[in-house]
Amino acid sequence: MSRLPVADLEAMRAAGAEAVECARVLAKGEMDLVSEVLRGHGTFYELDHYPPSDVFDHDSHSQYYYHAHRQREHGHFHTFLRGPGMPQDVQPVPCDGAKSWPRGDQAISHLIAISMDGYGKPLSLFTVNRWVTDEAWYCADDVIRMLGNFRIDHAYPSWPVNRWLTAMLRLFRPQIEWLVHRRDKSMADWVRQHPGSDAFEDRRLEVISEIPISVDRQIALIDKARRR
Repeated sequence: MSRLPVADLEAMRAAGAEAVECARVLAKGEMDLVSEVLRGHGTFYELDHYPPSDVFDHDSHSQYYYHAHRQREHGHFHTFLRGPGMPQDVQPVPCDGAKSWPRGDQAISHLIAISMDGYGKPLSLFTVNRWVTDEAWYCADDVIRMLGNFRIDHAYPSWPVNRWLTAMLRLFRPQIEWLVHRRDKSMADWVRQHPGSDAFEDRRLEVISEIPISVDRQIALIDKARRR
């Protein structure tokens, strides 16, 4: 953390304050981030998207949804950027498998997933294989360039949740960059170890990289680095 430029630390600290504030105002109303995104949708079913049509910002072309299918968590948010919101010069890696990928304005890149517990607290950040989210696959450096473009700037289904997710991708930017690079390295290792397999469609490979997180600890590390 101490190696980061001061401007990056200040931006991360501001994002941390935003994330804490969003959680605070929900808690004051006896709500949390998970209950808020599920509010009004009845029975919570595994694998269904919440809200049902996802959340999309038509200006930034950012997208997310919440769902569940993993052990040791309540569920997780998947965050994305769609083609028109990406830097103009990025291109997906070559698609050599039988499964076609979304292209042009329909292209979509998974950025990061955020695992949540049953009390609406974040547990971890993780990356997934292409088949999990049916995305186009972009190399780590290009995904990292997309991160700053993610922004959900409206009130559906919840203004605090949308602001919190936007802030989380800024607060944990260094960890997300590490995870995406680790994702690419693990994919390359998988290809070498499984010749002839389409790694992007291999159901044996789902979660590729993951680390636990704590908002309070991240803020403390940032504050320590800012004092140096």
